[in-house]
Amino acid sequence: MAERIFIFDTTLRDGEQVPGCKLNTAQKLELAERLENLGVDIIEAGFPISSPGDFTSVQKISELIKNATVCGLSRAVEQDIRTAAEALKPARFPRIHTGIGTSEMHIRYKFNTTPEKIIERAVAAVTLAKSFVEDVEFYAEDAGRSENVFLAKVCSAVVKAGATVLNIPDTTGYCLPDEYGDKMKFLMEHVEGMHKAILSSHCHNDLGLATANSIWAVRNGARQIECTINGIGERAGNTSLEEVVMVLKQKKHLKFETRIQSQLLNEMSQLISERMGIVVQPNKAIVGANAFAHSSGIHQDGVIKHRENYEIIDPHEVGVDTSSIVLTARSGRAALAYRYRHLDIELGKEQLDKLYVAFLKLADEKKEVVSEDLLTLYEQNITMKEKVMI
Repeated sequence: MAERIFIFDTTLRDGEQVPGCKLNTAQKLELAERLENLGVDIIEAGFPISSPGDFTSVQKISELIKNATVCGLSRAVEQDIRTAAEALKPARFPRIHTGIGTSEMHIRYKFNTTPEKIIERAVAAVTLAKSFVEDVEFYAEDAGRSENVFLAKVCSAVVKAGATVLNIPDTTGYCLPDEYGDKMKFLMEHVEGMHKAILSSHCHNDLGLATANSIWAVRNGARQIECTINGIGERAGNTSLEEVVMVLKQKKHLKFETRIQSQLLNEMSQLISERMGIVVQPNKAIVGANAFAHSSGIHQDGVIKHRENYEIIDPHEVGVDTSSIVLTARSGRAALAYRYRHLDIELGKEQLDKLYVAFLKLADEKKEVVSEDLLTLYEQNITMKEKVMI
């Protein structure tokens, strides 16, 4: 039986931190509702202390959302936590997300303090948050570069204080998959009271490893993945929700499942792109414009004969109507005939050979030959008598 992986979406918090992507409250409400419909388990609605607008957004989302957990971020600072608790009051399932840096780098250069003081602040933050809500998530910022023994010590202390989720962020996207997986395994084995909490991955994509790291985390004990639609986020972005969801769905032997309604992924991706003004790169996995497009003759022939020759995902699974056969100078006769059939034109062998010569000449002049071009080629190269013969 497949084991449940919780999807924690931080598009409205970490994703919105991208320069130029600020959302107003009405937009956040629209997207939060769509995220709940998508099947997200936890919606990180914002950072309430950061601005009056963010406070209002978290408060309004808390009023709106009925099934998903609504989460508000805070630092390990008393006023942050109290403000988050106030914003989350209307939520049916509230969660305060609080934490502090645990790497030597952060302890020395960000906080100018000692490891012992970090543990004290972490415990105090979780204890205060726990006085307002039952569900408290602790993040160990820069856990990817944190020493594992100390990290386990911090996690043990906050679990004892009442933390229900332990977020282990690869804040700088530093880890390799095996390193991040080993870190999760170490924590599963060395955190006292680990059975009382859920281990969570939160990966950044600075080295392009966020998705791989998240999957490795799950394979080593994590049961929550923190991610964003389209992988948006600080610097090079966060783990892409659509990628991890489809990896878990396709790799059935891993025996993990999520509640995400995958057929809504493409629509959700486009909506986030429109509202935040960030174009999705064409070759983006799962939701990019070219994710199910084929322009090489060899690939086109294979897909036309049997889709799974070159597609491991059925486009319908992620809300895409069909694969695209894109006609370029690299396309072959099979693709040309296929596109003509979609124009209700059935070509005989001689007609196809004749049109293919004309097509290649045009394709060398254009990046892509479209349907209107095909109709013009047909009219220019196939006589009335040949049309009757066909």
